Amino acid sequence: MTSDLHDTRESNDGIDLDGINQISNLVIEGETDYSSLFYTNLEQKLRDEFYPYDYLRPVHPTTPITWDDLEPFEHHDKALLADPTNNYKNLFRSAVSVKHLTSKIGTEVVGVNLADLDDVQRNELALLIARRVVVFFRHQTEVDPYKLLDLGRYYGRLHKHPNGPLVKAYQHDLEEVLPIWSCGFKDPYERIAPEKLWHSDISFEAQPPCYTFLKMLQATNSGGDTLWTSGYAIYDMLSPGLQQYLENLTASHSSFEQAQESLRNNNKPRRPPIETVHPVIRTHPVTGWKSVYVNPTFTKSIVGVPKTESDAILAYLFSLITSTHEAMVRFRWETDDIAIWDNRASIHFGSFGYFPERRHAIRVTPQAEAPYFDPKGTSQQAEIDKRIQQQIGQNDTN
Repeated sequence: MTSDLHDTRESNDGIDLDGINQISNLVIEGETDYSSLFYTNLEQKLRDEFYPYDYLRPVHPTTPITWDDLEPFEHHDKALLADPTNNYKNLFRSAVSVKHLTSKIGTEVVGVNLADLDDVQRNELALLIARRVVVFFRHQTEVDPYKLLDLGRYYGRLHKHPNGPLVKAYQHDLEEVLPIWSCGFKDPYERIAPEKLWHSDISFEAQPPCYTFLKMLQATNSGGDTLWTSGYAIYDMLSPGLQQYLENLTASHSSFEQAQESLRNNNKPRRPPIETVHPVIRTHPVTGWKSVYVNPTFTKSIVGVPKTESDAILAYLFSLITSTHEAMVRFRWETDDIAIWDNRASIHFGSFGYFPERRHAIRVTPQAEAPYFDPKGTSQQAEIDKRIQQQIGQNDTN
């Protein structure tokens, strides 16, 4: 008598391999334990030798570099040149798909080549980012570092980071490119709490950036997602009384801690650290919407209130920023993707969980106006409510 029972092979995560082999055209992506990704010394040497983006690796020059302090400048937002009523028809004329990932934040675009945009399309792109906070473009293979610089420079004066690494080829007109590099180390949570890593880029500058352009040169198989929170949506979560109170406050943003970290790693900052005061609630110059403008990395205190009150206010706002899923979008990177976000209305965090893989990206960041608060501004939710009422009114008249 024969038995119908047979041994079934399983992978280390409990997947029936025999069953999977019977499924044609099945593609399994991602890693569960990374056991296949550890390299011998020789394998790693060969892998590095033929890495196409070696020239964009991070370096800290052995000879210290000193840059002049940043001078104030007048910023003109390109989004104000776009037609706000045409639904981005020029930007999207070659798009294959446009997907709004949540109602408040995040849009993914496929089919638009950022390397070929004309000025009209670039203006509409700025308007889209101002409204949607962060926009993702897939498959941007034609955007090299110089084209990324050209795209960023259209929107404002490019920032040169005072504390971060430079790319290996920085002397070839690439000083304004900031490398984002994680390779061969585990999560840093033994020395820093995850919530402390949420930030708006270089908010310590007197004129922080409008947009950040980040291209992923080498994505990970699993992990390494980036999360963004909308400052518009966080403002809308506050009670009217708290909104009014915060609108009269300012907060200090500091680069001293970042500069000290650089010194601990034997890297001298290229500009002295600074501390700058910005409004807690800022008004976006394009949308007119109010946004919470504090972040756990660079915001240190509320000005003019007792420390206990300052700590309580910031702790509450930071809690909303780092835990309100309705105000967030999470992006799963693929190689050659580009994300563009508006730092005036967002706070973001790059997640870990991909050791020992390499995650390599480059960042270009144009600066913008000094943050300000306009009491005549409105909110994103007020705009949404207005449109809903208009739609209801139209339906009632039909």
